[in-house]
Amino acid sequence: MSMMYVIGRNAVAEVLRSGRKIEKIYALKSSEDARLKEILDAAKAQRIPVEFKSRDQLTRLQAGNHQGVVAACEGYDFSDVDTILDRARQKGEDPFVLILESIQDPHNLGAILRTAETAGVHGVIIGKNRSVGLTYAVAKTAAGALEYVPVAQVTNLVRTIDDLKKEGLWVACADMDGELIYQTNLKGPMALVIGGEHEGIGRLVKDHCDLTLSLPMAGRITSLNASVAAGIIMYEVVRQRLS
Repeated sequence: MSMMYVIGRNAVAEVLRSGRKIEKIYALKSSEDARLKEILDAAKAQRIPVEFKSRDQLTRLQAGNHQGVVAACEGYDFSDVDTILDRARQKGEDPFVLILESIQDPHNLGAILRTAETAGVHGVIIGKNRSVGLTYAVAKTAAGALEYVPVAQVTNLVRTIDDLKKEGLWVACADMDGELIYQTNLKGPMALVIGGEHEGIGRLVKDHCDLTLSLPMAGRITSLNASVAAGIIMYEVVRQRLS
């Protein structure tokens, strides 16, 4: 199992709660921050070694905006599509799945995972090619969501979409020329496809989807950041499921 750095207070706190194997925690020297103290107390209770470092030393761990704490822990394993669907069945809920095509910005992926967790998405599927993996930057932005949202990596998104349709899911993609999400029935077993930052949804993937969804654009800018668009659509699904 490869090791990786998890950075930031929220992400490290969730790793501690999850039971994931942590090799060591690196923390800022001379910090009186209450949140950091809670993290260090939890590490002590779990008998995880803590090493104190200066701010510059933490930054040199390739930790970016570390917020004074970094955890060296085992890397994240990818899940699989069957496990994601089983998760929905075990909860007695209609499957709610997110499919990401060519998301290359780790901050976008992390933000999408964070929203997916709060919206009750049962799992996220990403392509193996032209997509960012589960890096420390993704984990940082996800703020702990990687501990709770299974992520499956597949080599062929089109085949996966067809398999989900055989399992009874409706598959909807987000694109500018689709039906407005507020005028579309998004209840029932659902998979949402979000395209990459630069090219959007590929033609082949779009052709295999049941629905094409769009967001109303009242301004002069005609597109949204991928994570923002994903969040809006996910919560429209939530709204309809609760209505």
